[in-house]
Amino acid sequence: MIKNDDAKWRHTHQQARLEEILPNGVVRCHLSPRNCTLREGQHGFCGVRMNRNGRLVTLNYGKSVHATEETIETEAVNHFSPGERILSMGNIGCMLNCAYCHNWKTSQAKYVEDKDVYHYTPEQVVDIALRHGIRMLSWTYNDPVVWHEFVRETAMLARQKGLMNLYKSAFYITPEAVEELLPLMDIFSISLKAIDEEYYRKYTTGRLQPVLDGIKQVYRAGVHLEVSNLMITDISDDEGSARKMADWVLKELDATVPLHFVRFHPDYRMRDTVRTPIPRLIRAREVALEMGVEQVYLGNVYDTPFSNTYCKDCGTLLIDRFGLNAKAEGLDEKGCCRKCGRNAHVKMRGPVGAPSFVETIPASEVLERKTFQWHGDVRSLHVQARNASAQPVKLYVRRTLSNGTAPWRVVQLSPQESFRFIIAQSMPNETGCEVLLPKDLQTNLHEVFDRAHFPTVSIEQTGIQSTDVTPLPAYR
Repeated sequence: MIKNDDAKWRHTHQQARLEEILPNGVVRCHLSPRNCTLREGQHGFCGVRMNRNGRLVTLNYGKSVHATEETIETEAVNHFSPGERILSMGNIGCMLNCAYCHNWKTSQAKYVEDKDVYHYTPEQVVDIALRHGIRMLSWTYNDPVVWHEFVRETAMLARQKGLMNLYKSAFYITPEAVEELLPLMDIFSISLKAIDEEYYRKYTTGRLQPVLDGIKQVYRAGVHLEVSNLMITDISDDEGSARKMADWVLKELDATVPLHFVRFHPDYRMRDTVRTPIPRLIRAREVALEMGVEQVYLGNVYDTPFSNTYCKDCGTLLIDRFGLNAKAEGLDEKGCCRKCGRNAHVKMRGPVGAPSFVETIPASEVLERKTFQWHGDVRSLHVQARNASAQPVKLYVRRTLSNGTAPWRVVQLSPQESFRFIIAQSMPNETGCEVLLPKDLQTNLHEVFDRAHFPTVSIEQTGIQSTDVTPLPAYR
């Protein structure tokens, strides 16, 4: 695999927070528990923080993968404003190096290519959300910890403009950094890899205890918290692992904190294996429920009732989910069961804003058509479009059904705007989607293998992949 040690994105920097200045021009970074001590010109483990002229700087301020509209369920969040549209922001670099990373092309700084890096200011991020009627920013993908300065400044501005903030992270972070995030975040969705120190050292290059401490710090602060566990085939997908996870949640947090067991796909340096067998995920869920966790979900699994939310008293279906789509029809405005009144511990934030839809498209519009069929476990697609013209333009996208078609969603793009959004299978009889666009609009379609996966290559480059197990590019 070619390293990109002299990529253009590395050529600019900004002052970093949480630095300790030591003698002889040495600095120490207190962002992650590694507390990297750096001599002049040295980079930290993350690859995006370094010592320049005796000061700690960040190389990735405002440098991101493409901003992408998704839904809150993408982030393993099931108990906060179900169905909420979010603007997902992912950066480059990471404080871990997990052997199975789904986003290694951007999480590992040495492999980041300039073509995958987009540049944003805090004002631009907030403006994208406001123009598209999105109420929440999500700090996500490779990991927002190493994007600390940009996350803080943008989240502050977002709060001022009435937007919410979601932090999706493996949470290898110091208590000082957590304290700087707590006043700005509405939600923390934390990926706890395992309750096993040896696992953390072997497969993530990190340590377990700082992650546990960070989760407890968020919990004590009273910010909305959900915990997810990626179950790796034949490594952490056994009943014993599930029991340890549930036991820790019950003892250190409480039974109302939602727990997600998430299906793994082979990737990065762990491709010689298979997806997590679904029966093992189902058994993990059963174990956690038997132990007393109130709400336990399966992630990255379609065609299952185990992503739905049911009332713990009367069994009423409260939130009906299919893939990354949700309908909260059994809840009242306080997050309680409409039938029996039990508190489901779901935070509601008023009506969820919906995109614009039309039944028909004006015959006067000359449009090009692109189609995509769901196949195997590939049930989501990123649509990326760039309006290179000086005029606003529209594109249209709709779902194709085995017994017909759905209405057209209308996506408005401002002059020179580049926008990316997800479309995910929303019902069993949905077979794919189609996109209509003006001929001068530049578009790419990207297969999404799982909800935490950010694709960096399009089907226009590679064709539709013949496998649904490991996405391209493959690590070599």
